[in-house]
Amino acid sequence: MSYQALARKWRPRSFDDIVGQQHVVRALSNALDRNQLHHAYLFTGTRGVGKTTLARILSKALNCEQGVGSKPCGLCSACREIDTGRFVDLLEVDAASRTKVEQTRELLENVPYAPVRARFKVYLIDEVHMFSGHSFNALLKTLEEPPPHVKFLLATTDPQKIPVTVLSRCLQLNLRRLLPGEIIDRLRYVLEQEGLEFESTALPLLARAADGSLRDALSLLDQAIAFGGGRVVESETRAMLGTLSGDLALDILDALAEGDGAAALDAVERVASMTPDFAELLRELIGLLHRLALIQQVPKTLGEDDPDRSRLLALAERLTPEDVQLFYQVALTGQTDLPLAPDPRSGLEMVLLRALAFRPGDPGARPTEASFPDTDSTSVARPSADTQSARPLWLQSCDATPQTASGSQTLENTDDWQRLVARLSVGGIADQLAHNCAFRDYQDGRLSLQLDPSAERLRVPSALSRLKDALEQALGRSLELEIKVAHPEQETLAQRRAREAEERRQAAVAQMYIDPVAQSIRDTFEADWTSGSIQPDD
Repeated sequence: MSYQALARKWRPRSFDDIVGQQHVVRALSNALDRNQLHHAYLFTGTRGVGKTTLARILSKALNCEQGVGSKPCGLCSACREIDTGRFVDLLEVDAASRTKVEQTRELLENVPYAPVRARFKVYLIDEVHMFSGHSFNALLKTLEEPPPHVKFLLATTDPQKIPVTVLSRCLQLNLRRLLPGEIIDRLRYVLEQEGLEFESTALPLLARAADGSLRDALSLLDQAIAFGGGRVVESETRAMLGTLSGDLALDILDALAEGDGAAALDAVERVASMTPDFAELLRELIGLLHRLALIQQVPKTLGEDDPDRSRLLALAERLTPEDVQLFYQVALTGQTDLPLAPDPRSGLEMVLLRALAFRPGDPGARPTEASFPDTDSTSVARPSADTQSARPLWLQSCDATPQTASGSQTLENTDDWQRLVARLSVGGIADQLAHNCAFRDYQDGRLSLQLDPSAERLRVPSALSRLKDALEQALGRSLELEIKVAHPEQETLAQRRAREAEERRQAAVAQMYIDPVAQSIRDTFEADWTSGSIQPDD
């Protein structure tokens, strides 16, 4: 027997075999079991999600010799003939090839006649949106008052093109795109049943490339089996799809997390040597950023068996949620810019450099002498006294951090703690944790802190470990870190920054009200400033 494509061989034959469309299956099953049958059903959804398959199963359920019900036997002559496409009372029509009104009228001429041998005569019209306006008009009257022995099953990928007069006469069932997990489970089942060797890490690649279509996924699986000589291997699947190793995409994110533009461009250079699809690489980066955002908010979404688990967890700690959202938005916008670039590689490089350029800087960072040109010390530009006094208090305090003889910082009170936190070389959740902790006590190598209850979610083991390591490095000795959740007795650095920001905003508002030009504008237009619209320029 000749080879049969997997998409045809594993096409569902009953409602129980349908993947991912339980809401539609439930509605049809209940209608069949209760004999509440509509005369016209419209199945909508993207390609390969089961529209025609559901229509054929519904045809079997209507005409099974065992009786109307949600579980056709699949063994009687009617069921077998419908499965093989030979059932005389199931008329399948491709509307894309029968757009003329004459063809539609010819099709509908036989509607009044009883079925040859079945219980119902079923008209299955695929891609019905391709009908012309006159064809829809010819169909309309029949849909409104069909004979009791006729059922219409319509399928379309574009319901917007169907006239509302037709839509109103059909029971519309919307089929959704399948989730990657649902497609992966089905591919794994098919491979196990076929007795083929496969690597589990290859299946997510096929599921993502299928874009919600199970039929496309099975067709890609057929191609992967042929490409791998009877095996489905991750490396060969990537080569077939033109995608890249997941490590390269993670390397790019590592470079973004470090703010290292050179490392990001080096990673792109390695990618370029593999003749890749840069648009696909950008989509992979977007997918990874989406996963990082989920991990940061809902850690349990990361599976224990995920091959990239350790690297994703490390990235989720190093990147702040704000950075992840920024990178995601820049990459998402970059998808529309990529086709406009001189070449895809330069377009991707600009997306990465844009992400770094717009990434918020460290508020505690400031130019050092090493940052200025190597000229005579008398000509080196430094912040003036006026500029220094305009800087936030927490930044001014960073400039005068007392140091011990060994280079480690002292820690005796709240001011020392806030200066220390502002200088810590730690990012992500650990940095936010430190900013929301207030100083209680430090003696005999034991540091006791109070964590604001509103930030309790930040107290995760990985962040505690990273904060402890950074504090030990800053203090020059090992310590025992104790963090209790309680309303801080002293002001945290996060609270101090928020207070100072509000003070600067209030000062800016007061300045606007005494500024003569601003006062003239208010008087001229007899208006006032919108609340919250005035912000300080620092």
